Amino acid sequence: EEAVFLRKKITLLRAFSLLIGSMVGSGIFISPKGVLKNSGSVGFSLVVWFACGLLSMFGALCYAELGTRITKSGGHYIYILETLGPLPSFLFLWAEFFAIRPANSAVVSLAFGRYLLEPFFAPCAAPVPAVKLVSLLGYYMVLGLNSWSVTWSARLQTALSIVKLLALALIIVPGMMLLTQGHTENFQDAFDRQSLVLDKLPLAFYAGMFAYSGWFQTSFVREELVKPERNIPLAVIVSVITVIVGYMLTNISYYTVLGRQDVLASPAVAVSFVQRAFKSLISVVPVLVALSCFGTMNGGIFTFSRTLFVASREGQWPPLFSMIHIRRHTPLPAVMLMFPLVTAMVCIGDIYHLMNFFSFSRWLFIGLATLGLIVHRHRHPELRSPFKVPLFVPVSFTIICLFAVAMSFYSDPVNISIGCAVVLSGFPVYYLLIHRQMSSGCHSLFYYLTHKLQLLLEVIQQEIKTY
Repeated sequence: EEAVFLRKKITLLRAFSLLIGSMVGSGIFISPKGVLKNSGSVGFSLVVWFACGLLSMFGALCYAELGTRITKSGGHYIYILETLGPLPSFLFLWAEFFAIRPANSAVVSLAFGRYLLEPFFAPCAAPVPAVKLVSLLGYYMVLGLNSWSVTWSARLQTALSIVKLLALALIIVPGMMLLTQGHTENFQDAFDRQSLVLDKLPLAFYAGMFAYSGWFQTSFVREELVKPERNIPLAVIVSVITVIVGYMLTNISYYTVLGRQDVLASPAVAVSFVQRAFKSLISVVPVLVALSCFGTMNGGIFTFSRTLFVASREGQWPPLFSMIHIRRHTPLPAVMLMFPLVTAMVCIGDIYHLMNFFSFSRWLFIGLATLGLIVHRHRHPELRSPFKVPLFVPVSFTIICLFAVAMSFYSDPVNISIGCAVVLSGFPVYYLLIHRQMSSGCHSLFYYLTHKLQLLLEVIQQEIKTY
């Protein structure tokens, strides 16, 4: 009865909520331990947190300009495709699907399960099988919601963004109160150079950048944004500044109350903080943290499904995944595709190994995307972008990303080598399945299977171009 396509339902408030909801998640509640462990001291860890925030702002500004230059959804994928070509974009898609996104979703899901169960088992740690079971149940709930309605997913994201800011406030306020009362003993000798190990710093940055990751989320849903030329830069700048201030104050509160050794010994830093500073809220804050992780899962599924949707539309992914449910107007096949890989990684994964594993690939391709901005400017000097950043911003951001990727081989060679192998494994797949045309027999079988799945899922191709 009506045209089937993805509607423009992401307003400025929803774009802001999507960014806040994606950035403020499990990272600030689990990454402080990783940043401190690899930076060596309280003072250097705070420097890393601020540097990661500044670096995130640089990256976010680059993506804001890319979002006004390139009008398609798809984020990193479409920017690399439009600027550097089909091979690097397919390698990103391959690594994103098989390594980056499922590992990232598994980290957030495990943090959700751990914090949700923590009050029920305190002072003991929650059993690992129970954590994984609850993690999967939370992920499946978000998966179902994104399959059901774009509007309800966006509304949930807005509501959970408020919860996230409330959770940060409940950590910041008691910490600042103690600090103003003169409790500065944990900041004595904050910059202890003897504990600084330079080759571990890239891992500290990975942990910090994981906490800030999400500043690029509006680029994945560009075609569904209302007034994207105005709303993308505005939402990006306001949200990143908000998160930088919130993260710095949160970490200062952690160190004021817990100290270096307590942060390193804690499996759940926010819970340890509440146990020490605010015992009356011992069962409230972990639930708020779990809800924050729930919002990050929602934002991740919402945006990555659009990457698969656009890649399918561009001919680099099976055509089924560019189809939309005829009544719900959601990219149902693209939403459901991550189900098996995330399930497997939650069952077998460990948070910190998973974080290093996917960070290598993620920052490699983000660096390539901002390199693509420089290339796009050079190729199309006549293009007048409504938002433009100084050239030193994409240049410095690209150099830092690629340098951190190169340095990480010395810091964690095993996990980084696995991530590199996953990226390189996309080469033969590209040349066998994408670059070469399928034989007529394979094409007929592929069409038959796609048609049957299309009937089963009640999905069809988008009928209106929104870009």
